[in-house]
Amino acid sequence: MKCIVGLGNPGKKYEDTRHNVGFMMIDELVGRHNWSLDKKKFNGLYAMEHYQSDKVILLKPQTYMNLSGESIRPLMDFYNIDLEDVLIIYDDLDLPTGKIRLRQKGGHGGHNGVRSAIDHLGTKEFKRIRIGIGRPTSPIPVVDYVLGSFPKEEHEAVGSSIKLAADACEAWLNTPFIDVMNEYNN
Repeated sequence: MKCIVGLGNPGKKYEDTRHNVGFMMIDELVGRHNWSLDKKKFNGLYAMEHYQSDKVILLKPQTYMNLSGESIRPLMDFYNIDLEDVLIIYDDLDLPTGKIRLRQKGGHGGHNGVRSAIDHLGTKEFKRIRIGIGRPTSPIPVVDYVLGSFPKEEHEAVGSSIKLAADACEAWLNTPFIDVMNEYNN
């Protein structure tokens, strides 16, 4: 069984913000396959579905970003999901809007949701897809920037990166992650 986690903040207030591209990517997969996030447990909303012959869990932690690990770890423990079968998707200020980057491990880079995941998983060695949101071009506090919405001129690029990240997730469900990285990091 594999687990795909999209990081974000719950609630209408945060729905279309830069910090929620992880949630948006989960929504993309749900929409593609007519799945539903109909389970509430482990401080999260999740779906347990089948993709081809494999079981997959999609998780949107409802703990708010900074406590994401409090949802991920209990779900993994309950379903006996190995760390190698977890993929976490989140926003990244250091990538331009519209770009994605896949990694097998890494630090938190100042991202509090990833920091929480590292703390609760006890390691930096988990698969991830970073979706670029770019850095602010004006002097705006980072917290206001990530909790702000994308301007209209970025909607197409953001939509494309979310779709590309969803494609990479689907590929990972039956392809070694290193091969998926080689394909989608180009």
